[in-house]
Amino acid sequence: MSVNLGKGQQISLSKSDGSALSSVRMGLGWQAAPRKGFLAKLTGPREIDLDASAVLFAGREPVDVVFFQHLTSDDGSVRHTGDNLTGGAGAGGDDEMILVDLGRVPARVDQIVFTVNSFTGQTFAEVQNAFCRLIDETNGQELARYTLSGGGTHTAQIMAKLYRDGGGWQLKAIGEAAAGRTFQDLLPAVAAHL
Repeated sequence: MSVNLGKGQQISLSKSDGSALSSVRMGLGWQAAPRKGFLAKLTGPREIDLDASAVLFAGREPVDVVFFQHLTSDDGSVRHTGDNLTGGAGAGGDDEMILVDLGRVPARVDQIVFTVNSFTGQTFAEVQNAFCRLIDETNGQELARYTLSGGGTHTAQIMAKLYRDGGGWQLKAIGEAAAGRTFQDLLPAVAAHL
């Protein structure tokens, strides 16, 4: 059963039997908001290029990143499935996915922060039905979903973070609007959530 998370909410990533999850997928989906007016009929739907990234932290220090130009973490525990330049799934399916093998994440990595940014600079006012969701990769069950707030002049969001808590992992929805075309632009804003 999936949990709809609100900004700032968190959930424990353990299975119903109490065992820890071994592999999760963070999915990102979105659609371009429909254009309005006479020209919209002539030009058709626009393409929106949102990019999902995962920044791995040891304490407050970024130690690796997975994004469309670096698809696999150096240790192989985090993997991006590839860049989607147009979006479109928004209503349910994932447009971009990042897989995390929790058992292989190095012990020094205590947080993985997921961000989304508009590489082409379009604002979230031009996006609709955007979400991120966490799936148990072993059985495909959706564990949690966070709807990215629509509208606004921001070009990025700090979506969520996985973090170690005792012997397991937790997920926290962050949902903070930010500005930037790449994950590097977002690092100062991410620092407030470590």
